[in-house]
Amino acid sequence: MPAPGTRPTRPRTRALTRIARMAIVGYAAWCLVLVLSEPRLVYLPHLAGAPLPDARIDLDPRIERRSIAQEGGDARTEAWLLRAPAPARGLACFLHGNGELIDGTLHEAAMWNARGFDALLVEYRGYGRSGGSPSQEAIVGDVLAAIDGALTGRDDATLVLHGRSLGTGVAAQVAARIPERVAALVLESPFTSIASFAAGFAVPPFLVRNPYRTDEVLPTLDCPVLVLAARDDEVVPFAHGEALVRIARDGRHVALDGTHNSGISLDPAYWRAIDALIDGLPAPLSGR
Repeated sequence: MPAPGTRPTRPRTRALTRIARMAIVGYAAWCLVLVLSEPRLVYLPHLAGAPLPDARIDLDPRIERRSIAQEGGDARTEAWLLRAPAPARGLACFLHGNGELIDGTLHEAAMWNARGFDALLVEYRGYGRSGGSPSQEAIVGDVLAAIDGALTGRDDATLVLHGRSLGTGVAAQVAARIPERVAALVLESPFTSIASFAAGFAVPPFLVRNPYRTDEVLPTLDCPVLVLAARDDEVVPFAHGEALVRIARDGRHVALDGTHNSGISLDPAYWRAIDALIDGLPAPLSGR
């Protein structure tokens, strides 16, 4: 029996301990659910629509289809190479967003072709006609393999990496692996990192398995970085692009009217900014 005038603290302490344990278990379960669900939150092939029929692709004389063997199985990744009139100035690798397919980026390829660059479009694993499951490491590896294939015998080629949304994270990670080969980086609607969104889900950033830490890559690159961002982007806050420009060694920022999915690449100012960027790049190749 407690002494007269004292409080029964032990039962209260036990109750608080149980509540704390339940909270910890509940939080751990929440983190586990988010970690397991992450690929379905980052990669959205179901929103990309149906790919073009093979017959239609094969009838397009611009498209040179390539197939990249994936390690550890029989699955393959598809890539398209669309060549510019010879002699090509270099290679522009365009990397699409998480709700797109390479099938829908022929406009961007044509615009790069018009500027004298061969255009390389690399599909992500699990998207379109590409097998396998998407992940940061797998996608970056596939893009590197596709670039190697496209630049075979062209060691002096000017390489530009051009990403949109999720593709900006891919482009930055590719640049981190081959910084000596990248002449310029074009980032449309970029985020500082996927990990930066973890706080919004009350999850520690270190648990993110596809972090795409563009904010850690840009300070290490010597090449110019062009950020093209929509002022009213409702998916990736405009401040992300501003932050990336500040930390890049040679960062350039162009703000455009529109939202995340309004098609800012159709704005003439978008391509004028790219023209200004590539005007300072190495001279065209003398041959392929």
